[in-house]
Formats: sequence, C-alpha cells, structure tokens
Amino acid sequence: MNEPKSSILSRSGTMPLDPEAMAPPETPWQEFLRIFKKDYQALIGFWVLMLLLLTALGGKALTEWWVVFDPEVVRLTDKFLPPFSVPSADSLPADQPFVGIYLMGTDELGRDVFARMFQGSFVSLSIGFVAVGISLSIGILLGGLAGFYGHVKLGFITIDTLIMRFTDAMMCFPTFFLILTAVALLPPSIYTIMIIIGLFSWMGTTRFVRAEFLSIRELDYVTAAKALGIPEIRIIFRHMVPNALAPVFVSATIGVASAILTESGLSFLGFGVPPPDATWGNILSDGKGFIFDAPWLFFIPGMAIFVVVLAFNLVGEGLREALNPKLRSR
Repeated sequence: MNEPKSSILSRSGTMPLDPEAMAPPETPWQEFLRIFKKDYQALIGFWVLMLLLLTALGGKALTEWWVVFDPEVVRLTDKFLPPFSVPSADSLPADQPFVGIYLMGTDELGRDVFARMFQGSFVSLSIGFVAVGISLSIGILLGGLAGFYGHVKLGFITIDTLIMRFTDAMMCFPTFFLILTAVALLPPSIYTIMIIIGLFSWMGTTRFVRAEFLSIRELDYVTAAKALGIPEIRIIFRHMVPNALAPVFVSATIGVASAILTESGLSFLGFGVPPPDATWGNILSDGKGFIFDAPWLFFIPGMAIFVVVLAFNLVGEGLREALNPKLRSR
C-alpha cells in the first residue's frame, strides 16, 4: 500500500517540507502593507484622500491653468440657485466659461459653488501640507537635538532641558488663539496662514522625535557606528532619523487634518485666506448667514471638511497600528 510522501519522510526521521517555512521572510515594507490592507477603515480613508488629491489637482488645472470653471465670475441673476440648477441664458457672457449646470448651486453673488469647492480643495490641501512640512522640519530638528545632544550643557542648563522647557511653555498656550493673534497682526494671505500654522504646531513632533532618539541612541548599531568613528551628523541622518520617523508619519497625517480645521476656523472668524482665493473655510464662512435660505452653502463645505478630516484620522490610526508592533491587535 502506497503511503503519502510526508508520512514516509516522517518515519525516516526527516521533517516534511513546509512551503510556508521555506518562503523568504517578509521585508518591513511587505509586513506594513499586509497589516495596513487588513484595516478596512484605513483603506477607505486612504482612497478618500487619493480622490481628494485628484480633485485638488483637477481643481488647480480647471480653474487656473485651463479655465473651464471660473470661481470668481459673479452672476447676480443666478444667485441662490439650488444644486443641479441650469443657469439663465442672459447670465453667460460670451467671454466667460460655460458652466452648463450648477452641480452644487450658487451663492449670494451667483458664483458657482462647485467651481469654488473645486478651487478650494487645492488651496485647503496646500495649506495643510505646507503647514505640516514646516512643523515637521522644526519638530525633527529640535527633537533630534534634544534626544542626541541633550546631555550637553550650555552654562548651567542642558540642551535637552532648554528645548523641552521651551516646548512645554509653547504647549501651555492655546495654539488656536496664538495663531489667531499672529494672523490678526500680519498681512492676510495664504502664505501667512501656512507659515503661522506651521510655526505653532511643531511641539508634538518634537516630543515624539526626542523620545525615539533617546531609545535609539543606546542601541548596538548606534554604538558600533560611534566606535567606527562615523561622524555624528551621518549617524543622526543616516541611522537614527529613518528609524525615528514612524510616529512622525502618524503625527503628520493627523497634523494635515488639524491644519485644515485651523484654517477653516480662522476663515469662519474672518481671519483666513482673503478673497478672491476660495478655500473650504471661507466658503463655509460665506454661507453661515444663509443657513435657512440656502442650506447648501453651509452643508456642502461643512461635509467636505468633515469627510476629509475623518479620512486623515482613519489613515493615521491605520499607520499607527501598522508601524508599531506593540499596538497590533491582529
């Protein structure tokens, strides 16, 4: 009677061949993708953000490079039209782009809300990414100095104590009111909003990077690099920074959402990006006086901000679990 090969191998004392055991080990990137793909909420958030990115690029192209939708055209004869309304014949001069249909209605000046939302997606996303880029640069620099050179003394105080007490002092102040005060004192522009938000939102990144550096600088490969005489700058940027960026990525995704929310709050109070640039924040601000007469002016930008912020938070949560083995529940 013929026996299975695995049984014969086991009788001879040799372990049967296991295809899974023979497979090459997963790389960190493959492991990250496998875990991240199992998080359906994070995947939904990721695809929403990809759609937002395409919308932002399309909005930049179709409202400024090739003007198919003009968010600045005023048509008083078409003001307060509900979504999916057709423009009146006398409201379309020959030298202006043809709208065809108002997919999201019009505002109090007859401007196309869809065109303004289209343009605002690029502006709002730009504010979020640039502000987070500024805050990450400051946070990584200060956190790295505090974590690697923290024991070095400057007179009677160490670098770590100096940087962290300054960070703690900044965190004691209400960030939004600091930003509001700075914006009120400076000339209003989109670049002012980007820089101010970035300059007042680096504290969390600094604490994350410092904590990672304090744990990494005592590991064997850092000690070996020091023993080999490798310059400290190379050790920091070649060996330590790449291994300390996992929590920074999570902080960055949530930081973009916070920057968009901050800009929306500033615009709602009248201190945001000035006209004629459209952002979701100032579209929401323009619609706050017409909640009952034209609810789409308030509901559409409000829902857009809600969905995008939720998507960033879902992706951030997915990254947090995929990048940190201690938090994996799967």
